[in-house]
Amino acid sequence: MGMGSDAAAVLLPFSTATTTSPRFCGTAVSHRRIFSDVAEDVTVSVDGQSFLLHKFPLVSRCGRVRKMVVDSKDPDLLKLELVNVPGGAFAFELAAKFCYGSNFEITTANVAHLRCVAEYLEMTEDYQEENLIFRTETYLNEIVLKNLDKSLEVLCKCDGLDPVVEEIGLVDRCVDAIAVNASKEQLVSGLAHLECDVGSAKLRMHCQDWWVEDLSALRIDHYRRVIAAMRRNGVRPESIGTSITHYAQTSLKGVERRHVWDSGPFVGDSQRMIVETLIDLLATENITTVTLSFLFGMLRMAIEVDASLDCRIEVEKRIGLQLEMASLDDLLIPSTQTSDSMFDVDTVHRILVNFLQRIDEDSSGELSPCGYDSDGLKSPSHSSVLKVGRLMDGYLAEVAPDPYLKLQKFMALIELLPDYARIVDDGLYRAIDIYLKAHPSLTESECKKLCKLIDCQKLSQDASSHAAQNDRLPIQMVVRVLYFEQLRLKSSFSGGGSGCVGIGGGLGADGSFSQRFVCSSSGVPSSCVSPQRDNYASLRRENRELKLEISRMRVRLTELEREQGLMKQQGRMRGGGGDGAGGGRPGEQGRAFLASLSRGFGRITMFGVGGPAAADRRRKKSGRSSQCSDGKARRRQKASFAYD
Repeated sequence: MGMGSDAAAVLLPFSTATTTSPRFCGTAVSHRRIFSDVAEDVTVSVDGQSFLLHKFPLVSRCGRVRKMVVDSKDPDLLKLELVNVPGGAFAFELAAKFCYGSNFEITTANVAHLRCVAEYLEMTEDYQEENLIFRTETYLNEIVLKNLDKSLEVLCKCDGLDPVVEEIGLVDRCVDAIAVNASKEQLVSGLAHLECDVGSAKLRMHCQDWWVEDLSALRIDHYRRVIAAMRRNGVRPESIGTSITHYAQTSLKGVERRHVWDSGPFVGDSQRMIVETLIDLLATENITTVTLSFLFGMLRMAIEVDASLDCRIEVEKRIGLQLEMASLDDLLIPSTQTSDSMFDVDTVHRILVNFLQRIDEDSSGELSPCGYDSDGLKSPSHSSVLKVGRLMDGYLAEVAPDPYLKLQKFMALIELLPDYARIVDDGLYRAIDIYLKAHPSLTESECKKLCKLIDCQKLSQDASSHAAQNDRLPIQMVVRVLYFEQLRLKSSFSGGGSGCVGIGGGLGADGSFSQRFVCSSSGVPSSCVSPQRDNYASLRRENRELKLEISRMRVRLTELEREQGLMKQQGRMRGGGGDGAGGGRPGEQGRAFLASLSRGFGRITMFGVGGPAAADRRRKKSGRSSQCSDGKARRRQKASFAYD
């Protein structure tokens, strides 16, 4: 934009604003009279735009222009070039209008530009009284810095005015003004909306911070300084947490989720800077009022924009402090690595480590970062561990079908939780069963190693019944299940107390175990209801017989495995080219034997009678005629066992 020969015509009054502010009339009339008929004698170039002006009004108010004219030593200087003018041609035109005395208003929209260009042109009181620096400072001190809304608007207009705007301290003054005014407004608003309910004698606080949304218009570096200043001035942490949440939602709403099959570049550096700055704000300002869902959202966003590892670790640490309040959907974080599993298991592993570290601190009596004061078993730590145990069992079941999930990572998650994190292992058994089904290529040693993580003593009756007939489990696992089931039966028959009573369970639609059980008040798992007193002695004898049967079954299983090894060795010596169908027959016979024994367990009820050996022993010990009818009943039941 250029200025023509007629100074009065070119320098039109600037558009007025609604707010009242000083009008710069000055010596406008005298200037017009002096220069209305005088031709321009200098051309000023600013950012590629030329302004046809007069030297005298510029030299009389601008120290920089005066020095340039003097240093040139050319009385007929016709051209001046200004570089790096803050605010560019727009700001310089406003300054030129002020030099010419044109009428225009200083507003919140232009005061930052005017103040910076006045500093650049050295429009101080040394050259003329009430120069542009003085006028802009008066407007800032009397109007802008006393009002939160105007300070916020001026701070937004400081973009693009670096480095002059920082040198004159305008940003710092606006930041401090916003923080101070927000603190005052919050206090006044809180007192004004403090209402007393006479009926219930309760105090209710109704305070809405309108500036929470307006702060989202700031650029991220200015926003960070505002939040830090608010913390110093005592603004409520809840308001600051709400502001950070709103800023993240506003500035990062355009970031799209990247799937594992997307190999293109991720978002730009601006989004990464926003994510890293907001996370750093949470740490440096110790802001703990944000929600857990927001933390998980920031963690996902940090993964999407490839934020620094320190930022991700900080969010994971904060999530670990309150992991017991997380949901299963929160933990299902998609993986961004094309060669890795579908879900980010490593991140969940680190979160779980942070949670256990917090539990250790609670156990040692230290005050945890989330405000828990440990008091042994009375502290929330124990219940938190149980909640996380159930949460992790659900997570393991969700990630288990992933064919790309490595066994080491799957086992690492299981082994990380302590034993007391699970009252029952039904959820863990279900997750391992799903993993075995989804990974049929696992070796026998890997299956054994994985199944050893299950505590057979913590399986409910339904889970034990399912495991005894599960072809995916190693034989050793089935033997342990049957053995501990027998011990549990013995313990329950001897009046060991109530516990978890199975009410359903069994095979689901996909052949996996479906976990359904009910826990009593004691929380100890149990497999059956209390027996009747009149059958107590006979049931104890039957338990002893079952124990002997299991011992004989284990001996027989060892013999079958030895026979299988001999057959394989003979086949290799003869050069038969493999075991064939005969090589696997002993193992099949052993598994069939276990299945038949499991069915025998299923037929035993609290009124049931023992096997043939128990019946013979009772007939030998008793000589009374009343036992004859019982012997017939036992023989009939023996026949029914034989059919099974």
